[in-house]
Amino acid sequence: MGFYDYEAMDIDGNNVSMQDYEGKVVLVVNTASKCGYTPQFEGLEQLYKDYKDRGFEVLGFPCNQFGGQDPGSDEEILGFCELNYGVTFKMFSKVKVNGKEAHPLWVYLKEAQGGVLGDRIKWNFTKFLIDREGNVIERFASATKPEEIRGDIEALLK
Repeated sequence: MGFYDYEAMDIDGNNVSMQDYEGKVVLVVNTASKCGYTPQFEGLEQLYKDYKDRGFEVLGFPCNQFGGQDPGSDEEILGFCELNYGVTFKMFSKVKVNGKEAHPLWVYLKEAQGGVLGDRIKWNFTKFLIDREGNVIERFASATKPEEIRGDIEALLK
């Protein structure tokens, strides 16, 4: 199975196929509203605004598995993201990214690009960059700021 074979529920309760993003460069991120890295929403939104017209998407997946830093409901999370960071990129329903209940998309992403902890996500704001063919090209750590991956995104958009 590949990236386009997965589905996830968006934050409004709609089932979304990753096939909807075929032919686009995609950045998949596990997010949190009460994390030291939460200000990265601003950088993610800026990347989205700068490149969406060239076929770039950001997919945000709230996760409460790291320090309980996203305890709110989907509605509360979306309101927070829109109000505080002007988020317009696609947000999904809260998921688990590690453990037996990890969302299948996240199991796939971790297998495609292992990290420091092997197939485990270490913390909020881990990012996966996917090319236009659905290949998981790179995994970026939480501390990697969105603006630091601008060059990687531009290379895939050419």
